[in-house]
Amino acid sequence: MASSNGSIGRGARERIMEAARELFAAQGIRNTGIEELISKATVAKATFYSHFRSKDELVLAYLARLHEARSAAIEDAVHHQTGDPRGLLGIFDALFEAFKVGVNDSSSFVHVLMEMGAEHPLGAASIDYMAKSKAQIARLAGEAGVPDGESFARQCLVLLKGAVVAAAQRDWEEFDQARQMVASLIENHVRTEHAQAGKGAAANPF
Repeated sequence: MASSNGSIGRGARERIMEAARELFAAQGIRNTGIEELISKATVAKATFYSHFRSKDELVLAYLARLHEARSAAIEDAVHHQTGDPRGLLGIFDALFEAFKVGVNDSSSFVHVLMEMGAEHPLGAASIDYMAKSKAQIARLAGEAGVPDGESFARQCLVLLKGAVVAAAQRDWEEFDQARQMVASLIENHVRTEHAQAGKGAAANPF
């Protein structure tokens, strides 16, 4: 019986999380009330509060899940590439897939930050997750041989934020332009790497 109840509990939590994803995406976080979440998830109010003490706690759980999924998608996309700096374009492609099938929503930390503000706990959490994403990109860039992974990550994140806005507007041409700019950024770093390697070889022919 305990196992059955545990399964029911996990099912309710997942329904709440899915309801949150759909409602936040359609109308934003501020415009979504707890009663609406409860109705959408088809759970009792007591069940909702047994999993989440507040709407903000639910949003924080959603953001944590979003970060975990995005981080895994980026890792997978880059590691399926050639292993050189050009494979870093997989970062952009992973996010493109997420935005293409989603709605202009809570599916990006930029949107949550813009809606809630930097001083709000949800906005602060979004800033923290974006910083973690930048650190991930810097690490992947370093693993791919980019000379200055931190600089690449900073520039890449600026372009990705612009792409998020384009995705929200469903402007896929502008989204693709941002992707091309990331590709150019990668090529610039490749040329820098090759130039530095060439100087090193000339200085030490042995």
